[in-house]
Amino acid sequence: MDLFKLFSKGENKSKNVAKERLKLVLIHDRANISPHFLEILKGDIIRVISDYMVIDEEGLDIKLTRTRRESDNTPIPALIANIPILKMKEGSVK
Repeated sequence: MDLFKLFSKGENKSKNVAKERLKLVLIHDRANISPHFLEILKGDIIRVISDYMVIDEEGLDIKLTRTRRESDNTPIPALIANIPILKMKEGSVK
């Protein structure tokens, strides 16, 4: 068993997690969106979607990231929402 490989895996994972967190902080800063605003937005999204379906709020993941516009490849902020749907509410589908 190679002890260096054993310890380097955890270190590499920690490094990647820290790197992703730093990216998110920079994106929030550049988009001029505070964490408080993102929480308000998350609450609004939950409220609207909950009118139509039952969702798993604990599994909900909303984050701000960066993507590139297709037309001119300009970097722009993007809101990504992963919303686990448990079931549709009665009468919400027409």
